[in-house]
Formats: sequence, structure tokens, C-alpha cells
Amino acid sequence: MAKYIFVAGGVMSGIGKGVATSSIGAILQARGYLVTAIKIDPYINVDAGTMNPIEHGEVFVTEDGVECDQDIGNYERFLDRNIYSINYMTTGRVYQAVINRERNLGYKGKCVEVVPDIPEEVIRRIKRVAVQSKADFVLIEIGGTVGEYQNMLFLEAARMMRLRRVKDVLFALVTYLPIPKMVGEMKTKLSQYAVRTLNSAGIQPDIILARSEVAIDKPRKRKISIACNILEEDVISAPDIESIYEVPLNFEKENLGKRILNKFELRAVKACDLRAWENLVSTIKNPQMPVKIGIVGKYFATGDFVLPDSYLSVIEAVKHAAWFQKRKPEISWLNSDHYEKFPESTAELKSYDGVIVPGGFGARGVEGKILAAEYCRRNNIPYFGLCYGMQIAAIEFARNVCNLKGAHTTEIDKKTPHTIIDVMPDQKINIKKKDFGATMRLGAYSCELQKGSKAFAAYKNSSFEQEALKNGDILISERHRHRYELNNEYRKALEDKGLVMSGINPDRDLVEIIELPKHKFYLGTQFHPEFKSRPLRPHPLFLAFVKAAVT
Repeated sequence: MAKYIFVAGGVMSGIGKGVATSSIGAILQARGYLVTAIKIDPYINVDAGTMNPIEHGEVFVTEDGVECDQDIGNYERFLDRNIYSINYMTTGRVYQAVINRERNLGYKGKCVEVVPDIPEEVIRRIKRVAVQSKADFVLIEIGGTVGEYQNMLFLEAARMMRLRRVKDVLFALVTYLPIPKMVGEMKTKLSQYAVRTLNSAGIQPDIILARSEVAIDKPRKRKISIACNILEEDVISAPDIESIYEVPLNFEKENLGKRILNKFELRAVKACDLRAWENLVSTIKNPQMPVKIGIVGKYFATGDFVLPDSYLSVIEAVKHAAWFQKRKPEISWLNSDHYEKFPESTAELKSYDGVIVPGGFGARGVEGKILAAEYCRRNNIPYFGLCYGMQIAAIEFARNVCNLKGAHTTEIDKKTPHTIIDVMPDQKINIKKKDFGATMRLGAYSCELQKGSKAFAAYKNSSFEQEALKNGDILISERHRHRYELNNEYRKALEDKGLVMSGINPDRDLVEIIELPKHKFYLGTQFHPEFKSRPLRPHPLFLAFVKAAVT
């Protein structure tokens, strides 16, 4: 029988519920338990696919093709296991399922009500994850902050589950303790109000994860314990740290894993083994030399602030590969809009060890990205193009090497004389119907790697799943999120000038990887390798990119 841990947030958003949930999973997994995680987002959107990355952060894609919240990526990275569509729900998804069931007479004519029918659908989905994953622990992160109207129904579902299975359900509240500059003292009152708000939903937290700039001291623990009706040892200090991958170790120092098992009256399957995490954190804190990586994009600014969450998986994948090679990743945000206005400023790229053009959509900044790709190609600077970044590299090569003037993607220029990148045939129907939600080429697809290519060499000696083919090539699988592809009508023209199509989807003959063999590292992928990178198992293409950058 699975055990359920609900993780909610108090005081404010952005304090690390996803990392906390992932870290709880890691320390339970280190004790021999099978763990999975669910993310509940309170917005009406059916999924995250139509959201602006500047407002919501990165859109993560699972193996089975759901466009979801970036916290699913955190779960996969910390647990080193795939998380699937059923592990993700939104208010929109839940209501859609209930309404569809009502239309199909699934409620047998009875009046369908917000309570209890919406919470019951939430509970049904949670239990389905437990059954299909066969997990010992199911962690459920409730998005938003307690007290918000949007997540009340999810808290109600959690309360109902606790009522029915009191010994199998536990609540953790991630809250924040500020230290106002004008006061100079850590304040607990906001967290007290957060707990009382949670109490008003019929829920008493079993554990409080106290986020703060510095470690919470004993007087504050005692104060929270008394005011919030919780044992002092169940107030877990969660201070700001250099790397999120140290969080499991900090939780272990606070005996969080032991406290959780005690509350469920369980014993560890095996002695807690976090040595791999300890080695990783040691490397993070003691790197040998830096590696400077520039990321050229447009999803950076939100008002006066920078939002790196738009490229979260890319950032983490770079870090994983750099740490694996004992390097300190130094990542800079390079605005492609600036290169459009001041083309000569691309000369700054020579100060970087490597350059990445990540995925994206739309016309803004595209010419700046093309200029960046050209500079890297001409000056032998390691270049890694991801999805749109691959298309950018192909366009630049067509224009400046194949002399196909005006070459472009029809996403930007429908009248281009050379459609190097064109919309996929099956996507034309979706665009015409304006059917944009969850209709892209999404999820895992196979890719055949050409023997002798840089891509082949990167995967061949890795731990990533692969299948050897009779012709000497290997078959891999990677995740996608796109509507446009390299136009096969131009493949020969590009290949004749030296661009190698080193990865091909065998089912539809689609180009998945391009590279320049004589360049230090100039490679683009139509898929998103960043989604499959793990801190303890970096992605082979990112490893190859960083290796080229440091040599």
C-alpha cells in the first residue's frame, strides 16, 4: 500500500517546493524505496504548452509527450527516472475529465458538484499514479500558496485522503522566514499565518520546511513548534545554498528521512546511501577551472529582472556536464535582440568557451541568433543548437555557405525563396484550424546515428539507452517539441557543401542532428537533449559539447 506525502507552500511562491519535493524523494530513494512524484498546477490551462516561458518558466516535455511544469524536470533529475503524463494535473485537466464523464453519463444522472466530485477526480488520479508506478511513496506537490482560491480544491482532496487513510498520508508545508533588513531579525509570524491558513482548510502540517537565507536557529524552531502545533524536531531548517543538489544532504542532516519513516511507522529498506550526492556536491564546491558558456536567446527579461527559468533544463544540463569534467560552469545570458541591432557585437562570442542557441519560437531575435551561429562557425567556437538552434544553424549554412540568398524558415518568412525549414505536413492542418494545444511533435522519437559522426561517438560510450544496428549505426530515443523541420528537398545541397546529417528519424526520414565534422564542435539537434540530462548521469551530447569547450 503506497504512502502519500503532500507538499504545499506558504507565505509566497518560488521558495522551492519542487526542489523540496524532489529532495524528499531522493532521501527516501536512498533508503531503498521506490518513489514517484505528482505535480498539481492550479491554473485552468489543460497543460503548460501554450504558456509564455517568461511568465511561467520553461515548458518541460515528458517521454510520452505532455507539455508540463518545470518541476516535473526536477523530479526526473533528482529521482533519475521518467515521470509521465499521469503524474501531471491542472485544474483544467481535472474539470475537463469531470465534464467529459458527465457528458457520457459517467455519473449516472446524478447532480455533479464541485465538491465532492472535483476532489474525487483528483484523488482518483493520484491513486492511479500509485497503482501504475507501483511506488512505495507518492509525493504530491500542490502548486501555488495556501490561502489562494485556485488550490483550495486540491487541498480539499488532500484533506479527504487523510480522513480516509490517516496512517498513509502526511503533509509538509514549505514556508518562508524573512529577515527584514530594517529589523535584522528572522521573523516567524508569516509562517504562523500560513499554518493557520492551512488549518482553515482542515489540514495540520506534520512537517514544516523552514526556508530562509540562513539556517533557522533553535529559538525560532521552538517558537514555530508552539505556535503551529508541531514537534520541534519536525521543523526542518532549509537555508539558501549554493546548489539545489545539496538540499537532499541538508535534509538528511536534519533527520528528515528518519522523521518521515517514523511517522509512517516504517523502517528503511537499506542503510541510507547518499554518497553519489556527496561526491557531486564536493565537485560543485571544489571545481578545478571555469568553463564559460554563452546562451543566446530572447526569453530572459521580465521587467527589470532576469528569468533564467525559461531555459532551466538547458542550464542544468550544462552544469551536469561541466561538473562531470570537474569544471565550474559560468553561464552568461546573451540577448539575440542586441546582435540584431549591433551585429558587430557578436565579436564578444570569442570570449566564451562555447555557445548555445536553445529552443524557441517566433521572429524576435532570430537574425541575431543567425549572426551568432555564423560567428561560431567561422571562428571555430563550439556551437550547440537545440531545436530552433539547429534550424538556425541550417539557415545560416544555407545562406552563407550554399549561397542560397534569403534562405529562411516559413515560420518567419512564408515567402522565402529557399524554405530550408518548413512546417511538418501534418502540422499544417493544426495551424489552419488554430489547434495549438498539445498538437506539436511531442515526446520521444527514435533517431539513427551515423557511424563515425560526433553524435555517434558521444552516445556510443555513454550509459544512455541505445540499440546497435546491423549497419554499424546505433538507434537512440530523444524528446521533441516542434512543428517545423529541415526540408528534405535541401538536404543534398547542404550535404554537398559539407553539412553532415548525422541523425535521422528512420520512421519518417526526418533530420534529427546536423554537424560539421571539421569544426571543433558544431552540432544541432531537432530534439531537446536537455530534458534527459541528470546531475548524476549527464547527457552525452552536453558532455561532448563541454569537453570541446575546455580543450
